[in-house]
Amino acid sequence: MIDFFFKYKYIIVPTLVWIGIQLFKVIYKRIDEKVWDFTRFWGAGGMPSSHSATVMCITTMIGKNMGIDSPTFAVSLVFALIVMYDATGVRRAVGKQAHVINNILKNQKLTNYEKLQEMTGHTPVQVVVGAIIGFLAGIWF
Repeated sequence: MIDFFFKYKYIIVPTLVWIGIQLFKVIYKRIDEKVWDFTRFWGAGGMPSSHSATVMCITTMIGKNMGIDSPTFAVSLVFALIVMYDATGVRRAVGKQAHVINNILKNQKLTNYEKLQEMTGHTPVQVVVGAIIGFLAGIWF
């Protein structure tokens, strides 16, 4: 079992980080709003960014184990930066646009429209906190 973990640590550890953060979001909503909302487990957005934590975790692990001068680290770092930029840029803008569209449709008193998902992106703080968690998890493992 331990051999399996070490053989696949680059998959297992970032996945466990993602699962842990998503579970935290479910539990936090339960404590904060007194409601179990398991859709938060699969949903995007919120504090902290599980996407940022996941990509930063694997990037840190690669840098620690293969060296920051390795091509694999370079690819992982560029990928992580793109993911984090996208979370605060494009995906956040999509969420803001969805909010505006939902308000327009609600004010039109339409009965058969599908509400768009508004929580898709992250604030810069959510991304930074996720990246810090991912970095610490990558260093620890």
